[in-house]
Amino acid sequence: MNIPFRTKTIATALGLAGALLANAALADTLKIGLVRPTTGAVKQYGDMVQEGVDTAVEMANAAGGIKGKKIELLVVDDACEPKQGPVAANRIVNAKVRYVVGPVCSGATIAAAGIYNNEGVVMISPSATAPALTEGKNYKYIFRATGRDDQQGPAAARFIAEKVKPKKVAVLHDKQSYGQGVAANVRDELKKAGVNVAFFEGINAGDTDYSAVITKLKSAGVDFVYYGGYHPELGLLLRQAAEQGLKTRMMGPEGAGNPEINAIAGAAVEGMLLTLPADFSTNPKNAAIVKVFKDKKRDASGAFQLQSYAATQALIESIKAVGDDPSKVAAHLRKTSFDTPIGTLAWDAKGDLKSYDFVVYEWHKDGSKTLATK
Repeated sequence: MNIPFRTKTIATALGLAGALLANAALADTLKIGLVRPTTGAVKQYGDMVQEGVDTAVEMANAAGGIKGKKIELLVVDDACEPKQGPVAANRIVNAKVRYVVGPVCSGATIAAAGIYNNEGVVMISPSATAPALTEGKNYKYIFRATGRDDQQGPAAARFIAEKVKPKKVAVLHDKQSYGQGVAANVRDELKKAGVNVAFFEGINAGDTDYSAVITKLKSAGVDFVYYGGYHPELGLLLRQAAEQGLKTRMMGPEGAGNPEINAIAGAAVEGMLLTLPADFSTNPKNAAIVKVFKDKKRDASGAFQLQSYAATQALIESIKAVGDDPSKVAAHLRKTSFDTPIGTLAWDAKGDLKSYDFVVYEWHKDGSKTLATK
């Protein structure tokens, strides 16, 4: 069908106007990526991180956004799997997003970090603790807003040696970057403290029967177990040990600090020890932010909510300070100290926090936790 010239002109003008309006709408927003597990066995950690990021973004947008631009979140799932880390990173890059909070798990973060760095995307993980993420990499755009395993491991080992004082310890791990890394740090620090480490052994994440390793623990006369990994496996170890009459106390890192462990371990979870970030939600100076979380039916007391809030806050403040330029934002993050709900964030040249403290908690079967004393 032939279209009259005048009709064509009007149509063309309308098309251009629509494109201009669309571009104007895009110009009024600034995208930040959130890479987290929305599927998989540790989806709950992604939920915790999402709560913190959502709260920080919503508060920033309510205050006018970034120089008048509203922040728009692009959420990408990596299932906390190393093989999915690069896939998620490429989705972020292809969407032309230049700032990312996440990933959440160390393995996926390590696998993706090179892509973000090479593409000039500023990335702040609120929870990846493996030293291999930053050690010896000379990354310009990669940061973490949590401590490293070589800070967490010694904190756990000191508590074990000085407070628990076991006669024989087994150190287990899940054979993955995060779990094996923190377990190796605990093993090495225990040996330095003169604690007898009976064995250091990996188990297969995702298995449902750990009776063989529990039999080995019983035969070795182990009276304390440290496990490096996540809550599904530690929960099963606790439950199956109790079922087999092994009353050994167990301890894990912050990756095991998930309420879901109670459903897995049942009553056997009582007395489990965990290294976790301090519960910053109890700090009176955070009362206003905690109220915002509560009003939105979110939990500020979880392991990662306020950490991810702080990571997002530092990123937003940096963009406000130097503009929408990832190179300048990365430089600003390295030279600036940020007053956040989890304390002062200050990064070194590697993108690691200059200081970070882990606290040992005792976990209870009612889902609560208290500071551990012994």
